Amino acid sequence: MRFLHTSDWHLGRSFHRVNLLTAQRAFLDHLVETVRTQRVDAVLVAGDVYDRAVPPLAAVELFDDALHRLAGLGVPTVMISGNHDSARRLGVGSGLMGQAGIHLRTDPAACATPVVLRDAYGEVALYGLPYLEPALVKDEFGAERADHAHVLGAAMDRVRDDLAARPAGTRSVVLAHAFVTGGAPSDSERDITVGGVESVPAAVFEGVDYAALGHLHGCQTITDRVRYSGSPLAYSFSEERHRKSMWLVDLDAAGTVTAERLDCPVPRPLARLRGKLEELLADPAHDVHEEAWVEATLTDSARPHEPMARLAARFPHILSLAFAPEEGAARTLASYAQRLRGRTDQEIAEDFVAHVRPGRGVDDEERDVLRSALDEVRTDDMLREVAG
Repeated sequence: MRFLHTSDWHLGRSFHRVNLLTAQRAFLDHLVETVRTQRVDAVLVAGDVYDRAVPPLAAVELFDDALHRLAGLGVPTVMISGNHDSARRLGVGSGLMGQAGIHLRTDPAACATPVVLRDAYGEVALYGLPYLEPALVKDEFGAERADHAHVLGAAMDRVRDDLAARPAGTRSVVLAHAFVTGGAPSDSERDITVGGVESVPAAVFEGVDYAALGHLHGCQTITDRVRYSGSPLAYSFSEERHRKSMWLVDLDAAGTVTAERLDCPVPRPLARLRGKLEELLADPAHDVHEEAWVEATLTDSARPHEPMARLAARFPHILSLAFAPEEGAARTLASYAQRLRGRTDQEIAEDFVAHVRPGRGVDDEERDVLRSALDEVRTDDMLREVAG
């Protein structure tokens, strides 16, 4: 059986000030054409269909059009909600859509109820595990602790129990939205840390033939049977070197996996340039970046006159400008966002405490208090999204 594994569409998201709906439409055109030409048996979408809980109308219309086209091809689609999606909103109408071959899995309680497909070698059970917010699903799964490892482990126990009751030789696929240990993050994923830990071990997926993962935006192989497709488009400059793609996965009669990367359309390349303004304006090595989306970091000791306008004359698609004088951190003019890039909420909070209380860092008790407060706020945000 042949699957097309994709995830993290983030429909409705922009790249800095650039609206990406046209690029997202081009990707979905490419996806539908790939399903047709590669004779795909089922499409797997591992969460973060939308970029936010209440997506703009244009994004909803784009999603609706894609589902109609996939249903029109007669190819089943299995899709889960991610941490950016509102599970309740995404799941509206799922019963009716399932009759058309579009299987939305947004209810944690139904994670052990698979979509069952058949080929010449027998049945394949596809289990959809939507993003599991630990504080919200701990009781549902009877998990020992409200963290990612325990709730996802409990969900996978249910999957394995269901699979064990099925005919011998039944092959299995799991869709999940999580941060698996060994994966490489980028700047564009939302922090899902709980209790200071955000990742789960790959061993949690033992017992199934293939785990189609979403959440991390870089395409990557954790093991031969556990893979991230990554996002189809770049959503931060940290993804400059990403090769955006989908996995074309073949599952043979014995459950052996072979996978091939299929490239996604690139609306415009990314470039991260660093140096003095005059160097960036004159260096012929940057000719190749003149049509790229550009992030420029200037190292001039003093802020140049009208740097953005001057850079835009050479790089008309420049989107981001930052300053990092070579003299060092004491004189840095880097933006607030630049200073926070790649840091967790916990790290930012601890550094703030140390800043306002010079000479004394954060002790273990205070660290635990901060962690608990951040977890409570994030859980409260999730509850409001669910209630909305």
